Amino acid sequence: MAMLQVPRRLLGDTGMVLSILGMGGSGYGSAYGTFDEKEAIRSLKYALDRGINFIDTAYWYGQGASEHFIGNALKGVPRERYFIATKVARYEKEATRMFDFSAEKVTKSAQESLERLQLDYVDLLQVHDVEFAPSIDVVIESTLPALQRLKERGLCRYIGITGYPLSTLKAIVDKSPLKIDSVLSYCRLTLQDPSLVNEFSYYKAKGIPLINASPVGMGLLTEGGKGIPQWHPASPEIKKAAIDASKYCSEHGVDITRLAINYSASFKEVTTTLVSMITKTMVDSNIEASCLPLTKKEAEVRDYIKRAFFDPLNFKHWEGIELERYRKTIKSL
Repeated sequence: MAMLQVPRRLLGDTGMVLSILGMGGSGYGSAYGTFDEKEAIRSLKYALDRGINFIDTAYWYGQGASEHFIGNALKGVPRERYFIATKVARYEKEATRMFDFSAEKVTKSAQESLERLQLDYVDLLQVHDVEFAPSIDVVIESTLPALQRLKERGLCRYIGITGYPLSTLKAIVDKSPLKIDSVLSYCRLTLQDPSLVNEFSYYKAKGIPLINASPVGMGLLTEGGKGIPQWHPASPEIKKAAIDASKYCSEHGVDITRLAINYSASFKEVTTTLVSMITKTMVDSNIEASCLPLTKKEAEVRDYIKRAFFDPLNFKHWEGIELERYRKTIKSL
């Protein structure tokens, strides 16, 4: 019996046809704990064999570790087998060195990313977490023009922006005179927070394709909440709702992570959904979750946990929490 292959969708007018499930690179930077590098290399190549052809990374993921890992893992793999994206503007863990949206820094950063990835170009170069810029004007007048120049030099094929607050992403799209080829939103098309659905018509009208990341809410929608990292910015109420929903799923023999990935991948308005996968088992389970329909029981459990645990939440997101924390830290120094 032939293995299930991942369907693909066109990323706007870029000509890139991406798998609806993409390989998120944060796990290669140990964002969710340590991992077996040999198994992760095998899983990445296995994912390519299964039809996953889009990889997204950033310097921020392990301060270059994710890019370095991917560069080594893809040695010898024909370049035409995959599309790859990375990001600039978010860097070190120390608050004073965490963000730099200047043209000089992002240009240097992009070139260094290419060295770590061992590539001549990336398919997509993105401004990382635009809400942390001193103002959106800095992104529009300095950062994006620098990326455009890199595009003209052939170091990237397309340019995009990423971030958490949906309003900030839209504000930049509205004001930018430069063409933005894609927008990456994370944790906003989940069972717990489906806010991105309300923006579909806006981006369709703008002709800008969407990339969705973290359908499990950066570990929220995992069995028993075991995947929630200590640094997660969600409120105690959101975390409790997620853990309670996960327990309900377990009691009924249903995997909440499967429900979460299936939900996010079901929206054709999104080109691809990014998930970190560091084992072959994860690749298999996530492909099945994104490509196969839920059973009747799974669909009933999904609808119940949304209704019982997530819909009652007064705030389904943590917008502004990280930004306020960052600005307070900078102000105190």
